[in-house]
Amino acid sequence: MATYKKRGYKPKTSVEKEVELEAGSTTAEVFSSLDEGASRTEAWVEKNQKSIFTLVAVIAVGVLGYIAYQKFIFEPKQVEAANEVYQASSYFEQALTAEEQKDSLYLMALNGNAGRYGLLDIADKFDGTPAGDLARYQAGIAYFNLSQYDKAIAFLDGFSSGDAMMTPVAKGVIGDSFAQLEQYDEALSYYLQAADLSNNALTTPRYLLKAGTTALQLGQNGLALKAFTRILDEFEDATEATQAKAYKAQAEAAQ
Repeated sequence: MATYKKRGYKPKTSVEKEVELEAGSTTAEVFSSLDEGASRTEAWVEKNQKSIFTLVAVIAVGVLGYIAYQKFIFEPKQVEAANEVYQASSYFEQALTAEEQKDSLYLMALNGNAGRYGLLDIADKFDGTPAGDLARYQAGIAYFNLSQYDKAIAFLDGFSSGDAMMTPVAKGVIGDSFAQLEQYDEALSYYLQAADLSNNALTTPRYLLKAGTTALQLGQNGLALKAFTRILDEFEDATEATQAKAYKAQAEAAQ
């Protein structure tokens, strides 16, 4: 969890994961060890049969409870959350491209309007659903654009997603927020995380450049040189490459 100096002023998501476990062995040694323990196991089972059956029953109840939760609580909750997030997200999207009244649109996205939930309500009420995670992400970006950097950090540091773009952007905006708060060591840490989370031509060179320039500012010239060199080696066609070339020369001269 990020720490920051408060000047005023996270949750957690859950995505459905299917995990398939396969266990097996083809070696004679493993089978031999299983055979050797078989007689001892049979005696133990006979002695503790009642306890075993009780445990199996408890596990079965737990599994059935989980299935019921998924079917009758979690899935309907996801549908409701998706319906609620639409209007708030619409205000958020409008704010991103608006030339006027951007702050008003961000505030409507955050707080809701005309009796509809805002991003803050959705992130809280539907925590653990994809819609709740999206609301948390958008709320963090909205707070950043409203210059409420502590709140942006708090929301985005609690964001979790498998999305190859949103996750590095969330980390990068945390870095930008720390930079605005003049906490450059923290900013550098998050820029590096953002660059490494997803290797793509859009977010990786962007946050490598931010990491490099922040490292230069902190006097960490070797780290800066490494960041600029990676941009030029791996993303030579990126828009950041021209700046990276100039900054690389600066980092080399400073060493």
